[in-house]
Parts: sequence; C-alpha cells; structure tokens
Amino acid sequence: MAHQKKADEFNADRFRLLVEAVQDYGIFMLDENGIVMSWNAGAARLKGYTAEEIIGRHFSIFYPEPAKQKMWPDHELQLATEHGTYEEEGWRVRKDGSMFWANVVITALRDPQGQLTGFGKVTRDLTERRLQEEALRQSEERFRLLIEGVRDYAIYMLDPMGRIQSWNSGAELIKGYKAAEVLGRHYSMFFRSEDVAQGLPGQELRDCLQRGRTEEEGWRVRKDGSTFWANIVMVPMWSADGSHLGFAKVTRDMTESRRLSHLEHSSRQMNEFIAMLAHELRNPLAPIRNAVSILQLEQAPSTTVRTSRDMIDRQLSHLTRLVDDLLDAGRLTSGKIRIKPELISFNRVVSRAIEATRPAMDARSHQFKLDVPPEDLWVNADETRLAQVLQNLLSNATKFTPVGGVITLSARVEAGRLHVDVADNGEGISPLALESIFELFSQGDGLAASRQSGLGIGLSLARSLVEMHGGSISAKSPGTGRGSVFSFELPGAVLKTGGGDDANSDAGATLAVRMLVVDDNRDAADSLAEILRLLGYRVSTAYDGRTALESALREKPRAVFLDIGMPDMDGPAVLRALRALPGGSSIYAAAVTGYGSEDERTHRPDFAGFDARLLKPVALEDLQKLLAAAKL
Repeated sequence: MAHQKKADEFNADRFRLLVEAVQDYGIFMLDENGIVMSWNAGAARLKGYTAEEIIGRHFSIFYPEPAKQKMWPDHELQLATEHGTYEEEGWRVRKDGSMFWANVVITALRDPQGQLTGFGKVTRDLTERRLQEEALRQSEERFRLLIEGVRDYAIYMLDPMGRIQSWNSGAELIKGYKAAEVLGRHYSMFFRSEDVAQGLPGQELRDCLQRGRTEEEGWRVRKDGSTFWANIVMVPMWSADGSHLGFAKVTRDMTESRRLSHLEHSSRQMNEFIAMLAHELRNPLAPIRNAVSILQLEQAPSTTVRTSRDMIDRQLSHLTRLVDDLLDAGRLTSGKIRIKPELISFNRVVSRAIEATRPAMDARSHQFKLDVPPEDLWVNADETRLAQVLQNLLSNATKFTPVGGVITLSARVEAGRLHVDVADNGEGISPLALESIFELFSQGDGLAASRQSGLGIGLSLARSLVEMHGGSISAKSPGTGRGSVFSFELPGAVLKTGGGDDANSDAGATLAVRMLVVDDNRDAADSLAEILRLLGYRVSTAYDGRTALESALREKPRAVFLDIGMPDMDGPAVLRALRALPGGSSIYAAAVTGYGSEDERTHRPDFAGFDARLLKPVALEDLQKLLAAAKL
C-alpha cells in the first residue's frame, strides 16, 4: 500500500508538471462554483494573468460583458454538470481587454462516490483560424457581389444534374426570370422545344465533363418566349478531393452582334448589286403592267391573245416580287425596314400568302395541304411582313417541288409561341447547302438552283424578318431528292374560340366583322372587297370556288358575297358547300349577279339559299342598305 501511494503521488506530480508546462492550451481547474483553483503556463500566456492574479477569482472574468449579463458562464457549468462535458467556440477577454476567439472544453470532475468536486477547463486560441475563415467569407462575399453586379453576362451555377443553383442580375436581365422562378429547376428550360426533344441540354453537360470546357453559340429562349442568339461558355467544378460539384455557366446575348455582323458582311456586295439592278429593273415594270391591263380590258380576245396575256401577267407578277425582294434586302442592310407588331389574325395572313402563290402552284399541278387549328389563331406581328415570310417560304417550296408534288403548310401554338412548318417532297437540300441556305444571295445546291429562277434573297429576307419579330427560323432535309421542311416560330401567339371577337379588346380594327368576296373576275372581287374595307370590315377575296371554301375554313366569315356565274363551281354550288361546313348555316350569303330581272326569266339562275341579292355593278347605296338590313 505504501508503494502504491508513493507511485500515485509520483504520477500526480508528473501530470501536474506536464499540465503546467503546456504552452498552447490554457488548462486550469474550477471548484464547483466556478472559482479558479489552478493555472498553467498556457493559461498565463493565453489570457495574460499570472497564477497569483487569477487563482481565487470567478472564471466569468474571461467573458465579454454581454455574456456575463446573460449569466452565460454559469449556464456553461450547468450544461457540463448535466452532460459531463461542454464544448463551444466564442469570444473571450484577456487581461489587457483584447478579445480572442476561443475553443473551450469544460469537463465535470467527480469523486469515486460520484459527487461533483469541480471542473477542468481547456481553452485554445483559434483567432488566427477565425480571421482566415472571415477573410475567406468576405472574399467569397465580394466575389458574389461582383458576380451579382455583372449585367451584360448571365452567370449562374448548376448542380451535377443540371439544376440551377445560383442566379445573377445579368441572368435576370438577359433571360427575364427572377432567381425565385428558376432556382432548383433544370436549365433545359432555356432551350427551344425542338432542342430539348433532341437531347441537346444533356449532351452539353456530357461534352463539358468530357472536354473540361465547352463554348458554343445557339438559340435560347427568354421567359416571354422570345429567342435570342447566345454565346455560352460552361466549365465543370470540382472539389479538392476530386468530387464533381456541378457546372459554372456564362451566357451572353449576341443577337444584335450577330445581326450586325451579318449585315456588315453583306452590305458592300448588296449595295453594289442593288445599284446595278434595282433602277434598271423597276422602271420597265410600270409600262408593262399598263400594257397587260389594256389587254385585259379588250373585249372577247382570241384564245391565243388571252393565253399570252395571262402568261405575261403571271411572269410580270413574279418579276415584280423579285424586284420587291431585292429592294427590301437593300432596305434591310441599311436598317430602313421597321416592323409594327400588333395582334393580327394568322388565318388571314395565311390566306394572303396562299392567294399570292396559288397561281404558281396550280401551274405545276401541286397538291397543297393546309393544317391549322380549328380555332382562330392570333399572333403579335406585322401583318405585311409576316405574309411576306410565308409567301417567300411557299414560293421557295413551289420552285423546288416537281410537277404533281405536295406542299404542306402547318401551324400550331405551344406555350404561347406560334410554330409554322412549310414542308415539300421536292428536291431537298444537301447537308452542305443547309449551312448557308439563309445567307444572302445563297442559291442552295448549285444544280437544283441552276434550273430555277431567283436571286437568293427570299430566304435571307424571311430569316431577318422572323428574327426582327423575336423569333427564329430553321431548315432541315433528309438529303438531296428527299424533300425539305422550313420552320419558324414567333412569340405572342394565342388560340381563341368563338370567331375571335373576344381575342383582345384592344385589338381594334383587327376584330371587325369578317367578309368573304368570291368572284372569278378579279377586278370585280377586289373592288368590292376594297369598298367593304373602307366601310370598316375585314375582307378576304377568292377567285374560284375551291379557294373560297379553303378561305372560309380559315377565316370563318360572318358574311359572303358570291358571284353567281363562275366556271367549274358556280355560286349556288359554292353556297351549298359553305352551308355544309361547321357554322356554315349562320353565314349571311348575298348573291352578286350580272343577271337583271329580264335575264332571270331566260337564264333562270338559282338563288335558293341566298339571304339577299346584289346586281352588278354594285351600287354603294344598295350595298349600304343591305349591310344595314342584315345588321352586319
């Protein structure tokens, strides 16, 4: 026993000496009330007190005043008593009043019977680490504020799956979304629907991981549905241990730069070309047109003269369109083209484009198919320029589709965007030609183009007009001889039922009562249509029965003015077909006839089913009385 007691005393002395010699930790004892009972060299160095200055004083002397007011030192002893030990980090006070960040461990000490005898306390100075962490935090905060302040670039982070984790003000400005609207969502929301369907977002992430960095340009979609040409740089992010953290992505809107680059590239050759051709081509058109008009006024011309006259008229219309395209291309390069978007009927625009290209399609016996929604389709666009886009795409399809081929125009609305496809089963486009098909003066495949007329302006002009509307245009083809599809999309589209009268109360004249004038005499049809337009109506024209039925399907007119004596399908036959259409029974039908009362007894025209009758030439007073009586 004596030897054991001596050994215990020896070990206790060695432990005491060891504790007292520790310089990096303040180690001292407290009694059960928190009075300092021992003090090592590390405590003296750390806190600045000598053993004589501190032993016998309460350990709360090391705490800042707010902590003492909240009785926090006593609370620490209580927690250590209940749990055996207590650990925390916080500010402590030295003798000279300076502060240091301390890691503190308090251990409850008990005798063999389990009675509390006091506490052991170990304190370590972590001020340097704390300062480093704070400096890092401030650096990260400054970097975050820097990123947040960048407005010309969308800078954001993705997790490894492509979900958005951060969002700066530039991203909000460029893409239109606030952070709360995108955080946690997959970044594929910025891609066009066709790009998502092709798996481009996932491929972009895989390429970035494989290559270590990706940079590309392409179309992206804003919150309002408009598209913009973007330059995108993306890099993967890795942790110190090599774990994949996600991706950093930087996007810049290059739409204006792309447009200016395109215009700058072509402006010199465009200006030279226009200077050489525009004046020389435009001047002869007026007298030629006048000569055709004179021939059209000739009474009962011979078959040969009539055939030649109509051929000249068709070719003159084609030449006029080419010159108009040429002049528009010149205006485009000089920035003189301006669009005036408003809520318009897409059905009406389609009708205008088909009407303009129908003679060319008929001349080559093309089968034309139209696939549009049964509801009224409205879009925010410039009516004249949108019709020009459709006409150029249909004309292009007509030129490159063989005799007897099929041309299809289809339209749909998805997520507020109008999607239009013009497809054909014609000569197709080679992969090489697809890369430049929309470039100014591009002739596509040399062999195919050499067999067709054109200056290579129409598609370039169509692209520019679509992009000026905030949309995008593209072309695809399985290859030469396998047909092609030209597609474009525009924002601001909506489908409305019920004839479109409630489409938008601010649309003004675009919601006026719709009329359809049908007469194989174009001058008669056009002049009557113009009178109705001047009276405030929306008017479509058709020059044969088949076109009239197609127009009625699209336009859903409230009233129709039908010529009685048309070839192939006369007025009564057209009316019977109209009545069979959905809603056709409610159409107000007025017969427009050249037969007077004396002629009726001889020719017996069939007026059954008509609501009224007008005699050619239609007098304005008679027309107004009819409209008033019919409450149109």
